Amino acid sequence: MPFCSRPHAPSPLSRLRRRALACAALGLCLAAHAPAHADTSDAESNAEESANLHGQATYVRQFKPAFTSPYAAAHSLAGEREASYSFTTTAFIGWRPWDGGELYFNPEVSQGRPLSGLNGLGGFTNGEMARSSGPHPTLYRARLFLRQTWGTGGGREARESGPNQLAGAVDRDRWVLTAGNLSVTDIFDNNAYNHDPRTQFMNWSLLTHGAYDFAADARGYTWGVALERYWGDWALRAGRFIQPVRPNQQSLDLRILQHYGDQIELERGHTLLGDDRPGRVRVLAFRSRAVMTRYADALALAARTGGVPSLDAARGGAQVKYGVGLNVEQAVSANVGLFARASWADGGTETYAFTEIDRSVSAGALIKGGAWQRADDTLGIGWARNSLSRPHRQFLAAGGMGFFLGDGKLNYRPEQVLELFYHLRLHKYLDVALNWQHIRHPGYNADRGPVNFYALRLHASF
Repeated sequence: MPFCSRPHAPSPLSRLRRRALACAALGLCLAAHAPAHADTSDAESNAEESANLHGQATYVRQFKPAFTSPYAAAHSLAGEREASYSFTTTAFIGWRPWDGGELYFNPEVSQGRPLSGLNGLGGFTNGEMARSSGPHPTLYRARLFLRQTWGTGGGREARESGPNQLAGAVDRDRWVLTAGNLSVTDIFDNNAYNHDPRTQFMNWSLLTHGAYDFAADARGYTWGVALERYWGDWALRAGRFIQPVRPNQQSLDLRILQHYGDQIELERGHTLLGDDRPGRVRVLAFRSRAVMTRYADALALAARTGGVPSLDAARGGAQVKYGVGLNVEQAVSANVGLFARASWADGGTETYAFTEIDRSVSAGALIKGGAWQRADDTLGIGWARNSLSRPHRQFLAAGGMGFFLGDGKLNYRPEQVLELFYHLRLHKYLDVALNWQHIRHPGYNADRGPVNFYALRLHASF
């Protein structure tokens, strides 16, 4: 969507100072008004809650210097210096209407200005930035869902109060049904070390499987249902969610029996050399059905007409996309955790609801600051390698425009991402992070880049 500029705008530095002060003030307000149970003992905080309220606010200021860009087109990452920002604030309201039932509602406000109109990369650099973001604050419903749990034994385990989680104890062996408006990644492809762009890694190809084209609107939310089964160290979950009417748009297609995103995930927990080194392995498979264009069809149509391949011109009936992913997390000490992901999608059809990545591998570590007497701080280092299917490459090389990519031509190389951040705890309810990302072959094009991105992230929560 277009982003409007206003005349006589204050300097970027002035805007940054004001927003930083605003976020800091919000953090102090959150601290002052935090719920009383935040400072209670573990026994008290794990008592069953009938309702709770949590909140968050996250501001990201990011810029990139100019980089090598011998040519560009409508969907290229701009070669000149750019600045960007995003802001979100969310209320997490939970209520227990009956035994085993939980109802959650999340009103959210967002605004932002993306780099290059959110074009030109497979692994975008800010997980808080949505295609629908604009320079004016927008209030919307992010989540409204019901969760029902049926215990089946196996002992009890405590759950702490948190966003979209009521404190209490649940059976270790249980069934969990979730239905309503939420994000697919609220349930699937979790990872303790790289899942939350508000406190961990920000690059899209690190926060979840890069090739996981999960059902979502332009803000990352959808409607659907998921069923989970937990028993011992194992978990199995499956779900179906509705797709947008058109690729990466806000309107959702309610015909869940015709157009949908299905996924199934098997999870196994374990310990390595003692109970203080827990880990998990997750295997995911997904299958999406929607009115998607096949790259081969767009190329064939262009060959017949002598024009540039177009996804819109070749769009016809429903197509199927499928893929798989492997997700590993492992604690190696009290202060160090490792993660790795690998994902693959068939890559025959256009990207529909996530980003233009058909294969991806990523790995990295989170290191807590206990070694340097900053136990609440975190140092993160992550790496990802993203690539495209052959039909996808051919489409871009012929001058085609994907939803996010299109340099007019393509000297193909896999896109490589390196991300470093330091997350500093300022107060119990307020954090700041410095983030650097280095991307080689942005948009899978060896003729362009490399490019660096620098960011400041402020995060307040209670």
